[in-house]
Amino acid sequence: MTVQVEHGPSRRTLVALAWPAVLIGLVAGLLMSGVSWIAGLLQDGLWDHLPHTLGIASDGRAWIVGVLTVTGLAVGLTVWLVPGHAGEDPATTELVSAPLRLAALPGVTLALILGLAGGVSLGPENPIIAVAVGLSVWLAARVTPKTPTGTIVIIATAGILGAMFGSPLAAALLLTEMLGELKQGGPMWDKLFAPLISASVGSVVTILIGESMALPHLPAYTLQHAVDLLSALGVSAAAAAIGVGTAVLLPPLHRLLHGLRHPVLYLGAGGLVLGVLGAIGGPVTLFKGADQSAQLVADAPSMSVGHLAVVTVVKIAALLVAAAASFRGGRIFPSMFIGVALGLFINGLIPGIPVTVAVACATLGYVLAISRSGWLALFMAAAIAGTPAIFGLLCLGVLPAWLIVTRAPRMIVSGAPNPA
Repeated sequence: MTVQVEHGPSRRTLVALAWPAVLIGLVAGLLMSGVSWIAGLLQDGLWDHLPHTLGIASDGRAWIVGVLTVTGLAVGLTVWLVPGHAGEDPATTELVSAPLRLAALPGVTLALILGLAGGVSLGPENPIIAVAVGLSVWLAARVTPKTPTGTIVIIATAGILGAMFGSPLAAALLLTEMLGELKQGGPMWDKLFAPLISASVGSVVTILIGESMALPHLPAYTLQHAVDLLSALGVSAAAAAIGVGTAVLLPPLHRLLHGLRHPVLYLGAGGLVLGVLGAIGGPVTLFKGADQSAQLVADAPSMSVGHLAVVTVVKIAALLVAAAASFRGGRIFPSMFIGVALGLFINGLIPGIPVTVAVACATLGYVLAISRSGWLALFMAAAIAGTPAIFGLLCLGVLPAWLIVTRAPRMIVSGAPNPA
């Protein structure tokens, strides 16, 4: 019998990729931390210091509506006037797209920071990946010009994913899907060698700064009842179906808002609607949702089922409006918040379902429907649960969820022009 050996790049080639991967991972970690720090400073100014100086309640409905409306107008002006028009409309692109020109990156970064600080219900994913990729391609052309651009794009994407999620595992899992779609030959770990270096360095930077996805107030879970298996199947499937419904609503809402034609108008209108939604749902429904998820879990025991339902619906609506209005941001972190809120609601409605099972499986199903990445959904659900005993239930729950989403519409707007 003849054993066939798959030939990939040589060891020398892999080692040669190590130092640019370390450099790109370091840049990605610093970029993610820097953007978060600047957005945090601006957020503190808008939501703490300024209202305190003016003698206004920062969680009052008028302030929430006002700040988000102004944020929409500011992002609209950025999209209209800044060179590069703040990059592509995230509603029309996948998580990773073609590298942007260096001149467009400041506008993308500005629009992202404004949205994060202003309370828009989007995360940093699409724009921060675009900035990391564009910056890395520009840098690589000067320090390692022989490295193919496609390789740099993958390494930069891995670095920023590692920095964003605080773990290289998330990058490795997501990239196995991306690389599989590219149908490139050679062993998988040859393809992942340099990206994992970049992802590890990026994640170490953010971990040292203190970022974490775990939800400390979720109780530890141990599988004791066979009915939990059925609960995992049902909750994951229900959350996936709700996620598919969210995806279906994006294109018509995008067309409706973009009927206003001008970015200042549709982003301003989007900001106004987000402000009204924030006034209804309260401050916990603002921003990307990472910190707010932990806050919601801590507050849930004192909240009614109806209140949890309102928070869930408001956040879904805010995610839709933010994406449809073309705010620069990603959907993964708000989707995580929606999964957490939905799980808490399900637990309140059916207390027999353990809260950790409900939250993890709802997060799994909803993130899967929005991101269409099974590995990423599994990673995020496991990360927020923080207990190995949940892994088996998640691997089971992803199966009916995938059957629901695999042929369903994706949360993307096809054929829409980039706003200028």
